[in-house]
Amino acid sequence: MLRIGTVVLGVEDVPRAVEFWSKALGYVLREEMDDDWAVLVPPGGRGFGLALGLSETPVQEHPRVHLDLYAGDAAEQAAEVARLIGLGAERVEWDRYPDDPDFVVLADPDGNRFCVIDTAHG
Repeated sequence: MLRIGTVVLGVEDVPRAVEFWSKALGYVLREEMDDDWAVLVPPGGRGFGLALGLSETPVQEHPRVHLDLYAGDAAEQAAEVARLIGLGAERVEWDRYPDDPDFVVLADPDGNRFCVIDTAHG
């Protein structure tokens, strides 16, 4: 049976992406980084890897695939959004929010969209 091992993000600047995502997730490099490729993994080795590959493809305004990062409740979500913005993420003015969203849309320093989810939301 297959399983997901790594999620791959296209980025404009691999070292910048490694710096952001390693701090955002607490992940570490699996092996030495190249100029055009790096793989980050959880420090304990369990869970999905995040590969960062050099890409010239423009960022999609409404990407078909993105990361959802889970927070335990609204307070943790707000704290994580603030922390991620402090690391270089930007809040995205999302035109598809429902009336009572459980998620906040952010973009990493390369413009890749991702969501921070309040998993306790009603």
